[in-house]
Amino acid sequence: MLEAQFPETVETQPELVAHHYTEASLVEQAIFYWQRAGQRVVRAELQTARELGEELLTLAQHFQDPTYLLGAHWTLGGALFCLGELVLAREHWAQSIALYEPQQHYAHTVLFGWNLNVFGRAWAPHALWSIGYPDQALAMSREAVTLAQELSHPFSLAVVLDYAAMLHQFRREPQAVHERAEAAIALCTEHGFAYYLAWGTTMQGWAQVAQGQDVEGLARMRHGLAALRATGAALRLPYYLALLAEACGRTGQAVEGLALLAEALAQAHKAEESWMEAELHRLKGELLLSLSADHHAEAGGCLHQALAIARCQQAKSLELRAAMSQSRLWQQQGKRAEAHQLLAEIYDWFTEGFDTPDLRAAKALLEELA
Repeated sequence: MLEAQFPETVETQPELVAHHYTEASLVEQAIFYWQRAGQRVVRAELQTARELGEELLTLAQHFQDPTYLLGAHWTLGGALFCLGELVLAREHWAQSIALYEPQQHYAHTVLFGWNLNVFGRAWAPHALWSIGYPDQALAMSREAVTLAQELSHPFSLAVVLDYAAMLHQFRREPQAVHERAEAAIALCTEHGFAYYLAWGTTMQGWAQVAQGQDVEGLARMRHGLAALRATGAALRLPYYLALLAEACGRTGQAVEGLALLAEALAQAHKAEESWMEAELHRLKGELLLSLSADHHAEAGGCLHQALAIARCQQAKSLELRAAMSQSRLWQQQGKRAEAHQLLAEIYDWFTEGFDTPDLRAAKALLEELA
């Protein structure tokens, strides 16, 4: 209905909107942009989503209305994160969160079906983790869950629980992943939230594999991934494929894992969804190494590419993983000094998260190399 109210020329020329639209019609126009941008993100049409977010920001800045500035920064945060511009995404989300006023903006829950404040606080931790702040990410994620519970709004809570489960997956915490996913699955089953049910199912399957329930976990992951595809959503498909590929590697199915990663990389390039691209290349390198020594040269190229992408994106957590994989390979090749130097440089950058599995593993490897 909103698309019929606002012709294409208005959507693509924000200066016309600012000139011709009254403040009374700003609400409808802002909702129009939010809905269109959200659709494009879910479909993994990320450059279009970014352009819509920028147009919404232009509109909001013209009227200097904090409500619509909040929505514009939130929209841009999501699009930029998926495009791999992690630091800039975090900045937009921070501005969105800072602009939120509970009494003034509670109506968002009615207008959009979810609360932008809790949604932002649920997604922003993914950027925080990526750029190297795992403890800050966890603290904000917990705040988001608490706020969502206080809202008594089932859809917002289901969304937040799935994002929290994903953050715990980043942090390699399978028990926490299982708990958050289980809670999300219960809500989604009760209320019929198909997309978020599929997301939670995939997360729960990963947790089962990580805890040694290989057969059940792989089956659950495959079921969740099939259900996600059935919704028509393309967002995060490379990430879900990577999870399944990693699980295949853990269970001795490296060839299948490599096929899944090939699909993941193709989808990531098609959609320009690059926030986990470094991890895709690292996992490819690891699976190649698990096959035979004949693949060491190709694997080394994958790990080098993973490091380069992570550094370009300032994705410190992914750089740490890539450096660990590269250091282990160099250790096998007798390059202990180079391996230690590479890993020490990124490990010494961190100021928090030293109790997380990744940083504990990095410290243990550094001690071994020394």
